Amino acid sequence: MVRAAERAGRPPRTSVWLEDRAPRGGGRGGGGQPSGLDRDRITAATVRLLDAEGLTKFSMRRLAAELNVTAMSVYWYVDTKDDLLELALDAAFGEIRPPDPEPHPDPEPHPDPEPHQGSDPEPHQGPDPKPGPEPGPEPRRSADPDPGPDPGPGPGPGPGPAPASADWREELRALARAYRALLVRHPWLSSLAGTFLNIGPHAVAFQLAVQRVVRRTGLRTAGQAGALSAVFQFVYGFGTIEGHFVRRCAAAGMSQDDYHRRAMSAVTREPGLREAVRDSADLRQARADGTVEEIRDRDFAFALELLIAGIETMVRRGE
Repeated sequence: MVRAAERAGRPPRTSVWLEDRAPRGGGRGGGGQPSGLDRDRITAATVRLLDAEGLTKFSMRRLAAELNVTAMSVYWYVDTKDDLLELALDAAFGEIRPPDPEPHPDPEPHPDPEPHQGSDPEPHQGPDPKPGPEPGPEPRRSADPDPGPDPGPGPGPGPGPAPASADWREELRALARAYRALLVRHPWLSSLAGTFLNIGPHAVAFQLAVQRVVRRTGLRTAGQAGALSAVFQFVYGFGTIEGHFVRRCAAAGMSQDDYHRRAMSAVTREPGLREAVRDSADLRQARADGTVEEIRDRDFAFALELLIAGIETMVRRGE
């Protein structure tokens, strides 16, 4: 494994995907590479542990115990715990199946206005939605990745995104639903997606897929990054909160409906919150038909349609 002394004078690590790692030589004390292990198996076990116990309880020792090896054995395949978390993050993104990048009769985007003389045009920065595991491949050096801002869909794997020949609206809905499901299945993912560059091959494939969809909307180039942010940062926030709620209900040993009823009963008894509860009574009544999961699905679908309608409006206005 790489000792701290070997890193002296080297710049800080940015991502496991930007590291050139030579194959291991001999292990400590002259031991050889542990048998029965590989990076894929270690990554898959990491995702299982994160799903079962959460990010705060994860450690290399806990992982080694799960694999029935020593902690030192794991370091044959990764240099740091952060490297392993990055691999797990990308393995989770591998659960999303983006549409194939087939050619489309893309609408011509509205041209951006010419910048005033002497002013610097604002650069276009692509979004980085951050947005069981499928093991990720060996780290490689990414070719000109677009890290962009890393923000950080219902639950369950569900069908993959629509085929590439579908209307851009359907593709956008499918990608948004898939991202939401991913965040709910893996509540730890939102924290890691906002911590690391998230430039592994599966995450980059997802990012490129959503960029291709938004390019087909007809929005001006300068507005496409904002559209991506509006849609996928909304999904990131919605899926993150939903995932934490689902995990909290499971930890309490209660269904989501029982937990919600108990929480609302406690809230309504609190004098300082009665006014807020009373003022929102009409909203709760309008959403009262269905389970907590059904209500949440309806809210997500309606909010997503609002965002799609906003994109269509901006296209019609030429903005």
